Amino acid sequence: MTPQHIELVKSTVPVLRENGVALTQYFYNRMLTNNPDLKNIFNMDHQSSGRQPRALAAAVLAYAENIENPSVLAKAVEHIATKHVSLDIQADQYSIVGENLLHSISEVLNVPFESDLIAAWKEAYLQLADILINAEKAKYDGLATQNGGWAGWRTFEISAIEETAEGKKFTLKPQDGNTIPASEPKYYISVKVQVPNHDIQQPQQFTFAEAQQGNDYQIVVKPEQQKTEFSVANILLDHYNVGDTVQVTAPLIG
Repeated sequence: MTPQHIELVKSTVPVLRENGVALTQYFYNRMLTNNPDLKNIFNMDHQSSGRQPRALAAAVLAYAENIENPSVLAKAVEHIATKHVSLDIQADQYSIVGENLLHSISEVLNVPFESDLIAAWKEAYLQLADILINAEKAKYDGLATQNGGWAGWRTFEISAIEETAEGKKFTLKPQDGNTIPASEPKYYISVKVQVPNHDIQQPQQFTFAEAQQGNDYQIVVKPEQQKTEFSVANILLDHYNVGDTVQVTAPLIG
């Protein structure tokens, strides 16, 4: 990035502090309307609650504030990259995100898309996307090469469901019958389910309470207080039975 690009990005910091969530809400609405297939990736409960727009707004602000030295955000980048890998985000999807983010900045801030400000944010986004894509590729490669490991989604069958004090314990075994990597407590997997009465799937992360050493994974699914039609936990509890299948990503921590 040129010094001019850096100064232009930094000039938007006050606006991002004041209106960052409004910008990211607009961005998500725009992107998901134009690309409805992405609803299979983004948790719609987190969209409606505002959790995801708030998280993105904070990340965009931190990036703008540290645009001269993004390496100080290494821990945040690591966290974001891990979350992306757990949802099977792919490199080619960054162009979709970038296009919608740049148009959102232009439209929300009422700045011409051909302006120097949007050109500066384009360079900033490309820089960040490159950092994340490389970090995620390394993680995908690491997952795929470990014993029993895999990258992306893998089909698991629900082999048992047990009642617990907190909810229900689901035992998931790989449908292909092959080995899976052991995992430690506090690691998590993403589980993706089919949403009843909708032509989309929804993912959610579930953290292991205990070490996972066998040929299956066990997760405790707790009912969510605010029931919505997109609640993965409630869909599992109300609609999934032994013998049904779900999609699962490999264990991660971060």
